Amino acid sequence: MQRDPDSAALGRGSFSVHPATTLLRDILDLTGDFERHLGRELTVNPTDLEAMEELIRDGALSPTDLARRLGMSTAAVTTVVDRLTAVGHVSREPNPNDRRGILVVPSPDSVRRAMATLMPMILGMDSVLAGFDEAERETITAYLGRVADVYRAQLAPAPDSGSGSEA
Repeated sequence: MQRDPDSAALGRGSFSVHPATTLLRDILDLTGDFERHLGRELTVNPTDLEAMEELIRDGALSPTDLARRLGMSTAAVTTVVDRLTAVGHVSREPNPNDRRGILVVPSPDSVRRAMATLMPMILGMDSVLAGFDEAERETITAYLGRVADVYRAQLAPAPDSGSGSEA
């Protein structure tokens, strides 16, 4: 990235970036818009939608597993599950592998409703890719994989500074 020397601000226009990077930013913004749309379709708030996404993708989860995936306390997840249960998106069922545990199970009807909104988007993306030849698809896949790696690297915990001071 090249910094615009005439700009002291870090806002829009401060950096010159490749058009593909700008398009990626647009896609991230549109993804947020689409998630809000899906939340409206399912009548859930963003936190509850995030829980639903986990359950739709991987099926029934224990509250502890759901809390870990969402980066929340189990008490906070209990509130999320209570809200999702109240609107019929999930149910609590006994865990067959832990007689004292429960699983949060997504409602088949809610999964169908979510997929009815998601599948046109997913199939549309696949259709766009189908318009490229195999070599182009491999290049696109490699690019997106490397972009994902950049995100992962930015999210990785910082290495221990070795300063010796402890909190």
